[in-house]
Amino acid sequence: MMATRSGRSPSLRFLMRYRLYDVSYITTTNTLTRRLSDLFPSHRIASQRFQSTQSITKHSFLSAPDLQGPQRELTSGLSRLLHQERLGHHQDVGLVKKQNPRISSFTGTAYSFDFHRHHQVRCLSRTAATMAAAKNGQGMLYVTMQPQEGLSLDQFHEWYNNEHGPTRLRIPQIFSNGLRYQATDGKQPHFLAAYDVTDMAHLETPTYLELRANRSPREAETIGQVKVDRFFYDLIWTQEAPSFKPAEQCTDAEAEGRVLVAVDVSLSNEPDAADKVIQWYEEEHLPMLSKIPGWLRSRVLRTPSTIEGSNAGETKIITLHEYAPQNGLGGPEHKASMDTPWRTEVFDKYITTKGRRTYSLFYVFGSAPRDLEHLSRLPQSKAFSAVAPRLTTTAGSEGPIISSYITTPHDGLVIPYQLEGNPSPTAPVIAFSNSLLTSLHMWDPLVKLLKEARPDLKILRYDTRGRHSVPHPPQPATLDLLASDLVSLLDALRIEKLQTLVGVSMGGATTLNFAIKYPSRLSKFVACDFNAASSDANTQAWKDRIAIAESDDNTGLAQKLAPVTVERWFHPYTVENKQDTVKWMTEMVAGNDVEGFRYSCQALWRYDLKEQMKNVKEVEGLFVVGDGDGKGALVKAMDGFKGLLGEKGAAELKVVKDAGHLPMCESPEGFWEAVRDFI
Repeated sequence: MMATRSGRSPSLRFLMRYRLYDVSYITTTNTLTRRLSDLFPSHRIASQRFQSTQSITKHSFLSAPDLQGPQRELTSGLSRLLHQERLGHHQDVGLVKKQNPRISSFTGTAYSFDFHRHHQVRCLSRTAATMAAAKNGQGMLYVTMQPQEGLSLDQFHEWYNNEHGPTRLRIPQIFSNGLRYQATDGKQPHFLAAYDVTDMAHLETPTYLELRANRSPREAETIGQVKVDRFFYDLIWTQEAPSFKPAEQCTDAEAEGRVLVAVDVSLSNEPDAADKVIQWYEEEHLPMLSKIPGWLRSRVLRTPSTIEGSNAGETKIITLHEYAPQNGLGGPEHKASMDTPWRTEVFDKYITTKGRRTYSLFYVFGSAPRDLEHLSRLPQSKAFSAVAPRLTTTAGSEGPIISSYITTPHDGLVIPYQLEGNPSPTAPVIAFSNSLLTSLHMWDPLVKLLKEARPDLKILRYDTRGRHSVPHPPQPATLDLLASDLVSLLDALRIEKLQTLVGVSMGGATTLNFAIKYPSRLSKFVACDFNAASSDANTQAWKDRIAIAESDDNTGLAQKLAPVTVERWFHPYTVENKQDTVKWMTEMVAGNDVEGFRYSCQALWRYDLKEQMKNVKEVEGLFVVGDGDGKGALVKAMDGFKGLLGEKGAAELKVVKDAGHLPMCESPEGFWEAVRDFI
């Protein structure tokens, strides 16, 4: 079980500076806590709390016997306390130079001591930690919502899931997660959204305030039909099960259905009411709740927060208890936690009112819109488009389609994507990785066929690094970086695993490398028209193409490189008989960012995947190539390395007739025929 504070006081920093000696005794920590408080009423150190729910037999305290002032007082006072309480004898073993190794495990929260039997104790200052949290600590934005009659729930959920929530999750320096709950107690409001905030002071910055002020017309129209109450809570205390994993780190299947019990209590006018209630929570109530089967985590929060508009003047303590879908709520452990003398005393003296709500988790936000399910139920008139942040949703007979973007966490690259197809949240996903110099629309002809033939699939496309401007200072792309870009996209969309990844040219190399580096993220792949290793001649060819692209004040890409590239890519049959396809692809290549091309093509300069191909054991692979790619040279090359995949080398190579470097563009029907059975 873990318990952490949301702030660290100066007194805790003092404690960390000094060394340890051992004290042996048999008692409960509650006794020690109260005696320390009585012994040192005038010192900040008097508020130190030594927490445990069990009797302990050995505990390490801090000692600096050669120091003066409050530190020395603590040492001598502790000795007196141990002697008076007959708790045992202490032995000063001098200044131990080695720091407690547990410190690094609880960065910025609390100092942990270890003692045998694996119990854990936190040395904490309630008052100081509470003050720190109120100033600039962690907290929560807690929003209850009740749609008014007349507002479609599909419209409400689609707006909140695709626009409102992801916009906030795109600011990770403020919001570390976003969770949606639905009431299970039959009370209103029916819906709750909870956002963990890294620092409550961020909610008063322009970054957040402008987000609220600059609402889209769609958001303004929808939110005007929802009763919304926003609460700001400062985090005081957290206790969690050893196996606890935050919902945002779980898959949707693991997270959805978690139970949330939210309890808020208003405090009496007793001057120390807040401390007394928190003390009871920490020392008795939460430890007892932790014994309930299925208990995951409990958090103690309070209001008012110091930020503007947070119910100033009304002090409340809020506790949020999380449980697995199958749990022991209402069972003997739960009933025992609700019937103790201490609880009766606290409620009689320090609490005036209590509220309790129960919820079930039904949606976990990522930083990218992904809710096709509710979008699919809306009429075409509810299609939506916004420039900032970029989001376009297509509803009705042409949808559902979501076009938006992510920002990679490793370097801030903006990656546009398009999500469409089967709207079910659990539908298998097929993703496509582009050729260099193309956009996600290079797959349009194939996607049209795919939607008709495989309506069970959800379809994900994205613009590869280098299609648009790249972050500065620009860095050369690598196949590993391109694979990590796809991981970032899947994470933002909360896609745990792809059913199939299809890539061509640079996307083909990326696809194979993705299967090598991230085998748990896909079941099968189709890698097309690429080589498993680069060559010096190929590297020089790319350098020559960069020079062409940058010629004539960077107009060379559109005016020179685009037409010769498409002519080099396409089969003579395509060039002679499919002029619309040639024009379409030439315009696509001409629209590429010049600097993006310069740095992205370097991923193809020096790489060799042949040796690593044998390690692909759990992922099925298929290779595809146009018969005219490189005038047939690439057919021979791919036939040469297909046997390197996996231990048995059983991968097949399919050849698409009358197609060159982009068979899915030149002959979409022929390409689909080649991959249909495999997909």
